[in-house]
Amino acid sequence: MEKLIPLGSPFKIIVKTCSPKNEIIGFDEEKQAYRVNIKAVPEKGKANIEIVKFFSKLLKKRVEIIKGLKSREKILRIIS
Repeated sequence: MEKLIPLGSPFKIIVKTCSPKNEIIGFDEEKQAYRVNIKAVPEKGKANIEIVKFFSKLLKKRVEIIKGLKSREKILRIIS
């Protein structure tokens, strides 16, 4: 995935919270977004924090949410 997304380029994800584990389950061609399961609950930003930690660990780069803090559809960006 890291090779598919250049540094600084935004990419879209669709999040399903309260899942058994954190994982990328596929790519939605229609919405041009990665489908992601996240263990955390969507309360007080817990799921957003989990998303940033998950993608940062996966990509071994810093990641930030640039759009969609209160939505299932989010846009992330690799920042370093």
